[in-house]
Formats: sequence, structure tokens, C-alpha cells
Amino acid sequence: MKPMSYTFQSRRSMVLGSRGMVATSNPLATQAGLNILRMGGNAADAAVASAAMLNVTEPASTGIGGDCFALFYDAKSQRISALNGSGSAPSALTADMLRTLGFSAIPERSVHAITVPGAAAGWEDLLHRHGSMTLKDVLADAIFYAREGYPVHPVFGDAWQRTQAFLLNSPHTQDYLPGGLSPHVGQMVKLPGLARTLQQVAEGGAEAFYTGEIADAIVNTIQALGGVMTHDDLKQHRSLWQEPIQTTYRDVTIFECPPNGQGLAALIALNIASGFDLGTLDWDSPERIHLMVESMRLAFADARHYIADPQINPAPVDALLSSEYARERRAMIQYGQAMQPPEYGAPLPGSNTVYLSAVDGQGNACSFINSLYYGWGSGVVARGTGVFLQNRGACFTLEDGHPNCLAPSKRPYHTIVPAMALKDGALWASFGVMGGFMQPQGHFQVLSAMIDDILNPQEALNRPRWCLEDGTAGSTLALEEGIPVATMARLAEMGHPVRPVSGVGRAIFGDGQIIRRDAQSGVLFGGSDPRKDGQVAAF
Repeated sequence: MKPMSYTFQSRRSMVLGSRGMVATSNPLATQAGLNILRMGGNAADAAVASAAMLNVTEPASTGIGGDCFALFYDAKSQRISALNGSGSAPSALTADMLRTLGFSAIPERSVHAITVPGAAAGWEDLLHRHGSMTLKDVLADAIFYAREGYPVHPVFGDAWQRTQAFLLNSPHTQDYLPGGLSPHVGQMVKLPGLARTLQQVAEGGAEAFYTGEIADAIVNTIQALGGVMTHDDLKQHRSLWQEPIQTTYRDVTIFECPPNGQGLAALIALNIASGFDLGTLDWDSPERIHLMVESMRLAFADARHYIADPQINPAPVDALLSSEYARERRAMIQYGQAMQPPEYGAPLPGSNTVYLSAVDGQGNACSFINSLYYGWGSGVVARGTGVFLQNRGACFTLEDGHPNCLAPSKRPYHTIVPAMALKDGALWASFGVMGGFMQPQGHFQVLSAMIDDILNPQEALNRPRWCLEDGTAGSTLALEEGIPVATMARLAEMGHPVRPVSGVGRAIFGDGQIIRRDAQSGVLFGGSDPRKDGQVAAF
């Protein structure tokens, strides 16, 4: 008998509710968050529950061995707070050390790309400030499915199959190769090492991750591979609470986490594009895509130059988001001709990340993102823990004098960026689009779809996307299947090196989740990206 087909062909429509809503890239993770809301938890509680569950169901994309960022909207105060759950480089790691070893850049899969995991502290700190439940409460579903098993979903399962060779050549990955092979779609998978780790964190809090057996496993594994992370590096990690950065596009105010996250790039692009009346142009016309792409090129140039650790090299955010600066940059755009890549910066290839959104019945919202950076992060699992360690340090540069140059105990440029939008002070949307340097480009595109074209969340996520792949002199503009061939041809005539993309290559366009809220009725409108296994659930 032939295996069952799992190709997705169905139409997706919006999901509506009023008492609470969760949107993630995996149905089991969505249900874990919704269970928390049904038990009386709020949006922060649901977000952590979903993030932990995604660690189990999408272990290549996310996990407690990575970092997290969150925006939380408090409905009573109508204020948004930003959580920076990113970790830093080891205190003994320097740019000179790596240059002495012959590196001109940090190898993406090297043990030297491993930074301190910030997720465990981030989960706990989000609950302490905004949640109503404990880690033990919200990790229950993730622990159960890691211990007892879950069926592998189609899109992620297909990717898991394609990475079998990589996992076979990576240390301590046995749990992720049951029977020595990547699991197939529908196969039940248990992750006993990860279950033990999550159980320890549930019982002992984040401290159980940064000290004790888990910390021993992390440090011993890294040092055995030639890395320099120490127990003190783990013990000294702290999350940052920050004020979000913002701009207004039309009559909607968009909020992003400040640097070292790259949300600044989305806001700069929106500022530049606000001077064009995009809504009068067809969404798939070469004229509109050209103006948006050029706005994004300029935004990335600034982002890649200025974004770095905010405690060491703070970016001039106010100046970069000023209307005067937007006018100056906008004047560089020619209507019929693509520009050469600007002086600073070069967007890098995509990565693996998960984004989720949760809104509770009181109108509180949490926009949350958790990542290992590349698929399976560094490829290194801390022995016996089931924890893949991130390779976020690959985002550092080794260029002397650059704000993002590697230095001891420094946080790197970060690609993961949750987002929110308010209208007249009330929650308008909690949203995000994951996928490395696609993320600010995705924010820009779904916002324009919802604001300029009045699309609902699901329609905005369904729309084909474009993606600037690198930003070098031969910068390629990837165009997703569904954008007209005539548009692609005209963009090429304008000077954009275009690359049509279809099939599995569409992963470079990321995937997103959006929850909109009507301020008068309290009705929630949700959309989940068709490019993943995702689901919106409400009650």
C-alpha cells in the first residue's frame, strides 16, 4: 500500500473567538496554550506553554537551548513591555582568539558560535512579571508529550527527513534519530532527555537550567569540543526588560523589541514607505514591490551597521526613526531603477525559529518568538539533556570597530523579532513572521496587506511574498510562486536580480501568525501561515 499523502491543498479561513486565542506553527502547541487559557491563565502563561511545546514538536527550530524575545500588552494600563531573553558570548571568547585560530568569521556550526541560552530565564521572567501561573503549570503538556510521545507533523517531518545526515554527524543526537533514522511523518517520537530537562526546570525554575546537572552537561559538552563557556557564564545570565521601539504607519502604531533585535529594520522600512501611497498600487504590481524592496534595502543597510548589544553599543534609534531621516533615505529611491546595495550591511540567509501569539479574554496579548537560529542550532546537544544549543554567536562580526564585533559577555545582533500594533491605544494586532532575515520583511509585507489593502489576518498570511536574500552587489530578490511572471520580468528590467521560488524552497519566506482584536466587541480574528503545520484555536 502506498503511504498516505499529506500534501496541504485546503483553503484556510480566519478563526474567530472572544474568550481567548492562540496561534502557533503546530496544532499541539496551539492546544497547549489554549488549555492554559481555559484553565484561567493569561496570554503570558499561554505563550510560555506553547513555546515549550514547540520545543518538543519542532526541535530543530526552537528550544530551551536557544533565546527568546517577547512583547506583552497589558490591557489595563494599555502599555507594552519588551522582554529581551537573549544570551551573550562566553566571557573568555574574543575576536582576537578566533582570528588567531584562522577564522575571518565565526563558523555557523562551530562550538564558538554557541552563546548562553536565554530561553529558560526568559520564560520564567515573563511569568514572574506578567503571568499568573508557575513554570510547573505551563510546562506540563510539553513534559507529557516529550515523555510519552507525539506524532510528527507533515511540514516539519519532511524537513526532519532531509537533515538525517547532519544529525548522524552531530554529537549526542540519539533521541532525535529513533532507530538511527530521522522519523517519518506520523511516527510517534519520544524525547526522554528533553522530558527530564523540562521536568527539572518545572520543579526547580530557571535556576535548575543554569546550575546543577543541566549546566554541567552544557559546559562539559562545549568544553570537550574546544569551546570556552563556563559555569559562571551560565550563572551570570540575566534577561533584560526594555521599552519597545515604535513608529506610526498610516493610523496604526507598530511596536518592536529594541536592538539587539532587528525589529528596527521593519520600522525603518515602514517609515520610508509611508511616503508612498502603496494602497493605490496593485499588491503584485512591479511598481509596488519595487518601492517596498528598495525601502527594505535601505532599512537593512542601517540595521546591519547599527544593531548590536544595547548595553555596550547602543544604536541611535531616535535618529534612525525620525521623519527627517526617512525623507532623506526615501529620496534615494528611483521609481524605475533598482539601487545598488547601500554601503552598510548585508542580510544573511534564513534560519529556523518559531513565532507564536496569544491573546486572552481580558485583551492582554503576548507576541513571542523563540529560536535556535539555524536548523538544529549549532548541531550540538548537551549530553543527556536533549537540549540543542543555539549558534546565535554566528551573527557577530570579527571586524574591529564594528558595533557588533564579538567581545566577551556581549550579546550579538539578533534576527528574532515579535511585533504588536495598537490603534488609539488599544490592541490592534499581535503578530510576527519568523525566518531569519525574512522577519522584518515579513512584518513589512503583512502590515501593508492589512493596513493598505484592508486584508484580514489569514489573507495577509496567504499572500505570496518577496525576500531579499543577501544584499551584496549581486543581491537576489526571491519571489514566491503566485507573484505574476510579468511582474517578475519587469522587476528584472528595473535591475533587480530576481529568483522565482516554489516547492520546498518557499521555506525562505518564513511563516507567521496574526491575531487581530476588535476594541469595541473584543472579538479576536486569527490567521496561521499556510507554509507550516500551524493552527489558530480559540474559545
